[in-house]
Amino acid sequence: MRVLIIGASKGIGLETTRQSLEAGYDVRALARSAAAISLSNPKLEKVTGDALDHREVELALVGVNAVIVALGVGLGELFRPVYLFSEATRVLIRAMKAQAVKRLICVTGFGAGDSHASISCIQRVPFQIVFGHAYDDKTRQERLIKESALEWTIARPGVLTGGPRTGRYQVLREPSQWRNGIISRADVADFLVRQIEDLTYVYEAPVLVN
Repeated sequence: MRVLIIGASKGIGLETTRQSLEAGYDVRALARSAAAISLSNPKLEKVTGDALDHREVELALVGVNAVIVALGVGLGELFRPVYLFSEATRVLIRAMKAQAVKRLICVTGFGAGDSHASISCIQRVPFQIVFGHAYDDKTRQERLIKESALEWTIARPGVLTGGPRTGRYQVLREPSQWRNGIISRADVADFLVRQIEDLTYVYEAPVLVN
């Protein structure tokens, strides 16, 4: 199987690229800075491209069986309106339909979509001040995904850490279980890679915490 990873050059995207290769998948890594990806593997294809460019995204989807979206924004971008997540997803959904690719796995975060109601009262104000713009757009992104005809899974990790991959994290499926917590980027990547062929969480948006 060939997996397209969008936002593959850093953070969760880079770790997901690494773990996908370890799992034996052919990986096409799309990022504006793809050439700087430090990994080297005969199964890795680095594609320099813009997730907002429909033609580039559609070309990157040729021969792909599943897509993982792990886009992020820099700290300086958090304090002004954010549209990257929703606009890139709009482009991707259209391109996936054109290329008849059905499986979509996307990272948003705890606080996006209907999980926002599960943020504690104490955390809600600082969360909105710091992450409000980004999570407003992640909510728009989730809505687009849920309205699509794709076979989607949305992962909503809590607070990210640089810790190791443990495999000992919780997948909280029910709204009554949702809560904030910490989880390593490596464990988020572990969950994402497992979803490439495992359809347990299709049409679900679980929260991931340790």
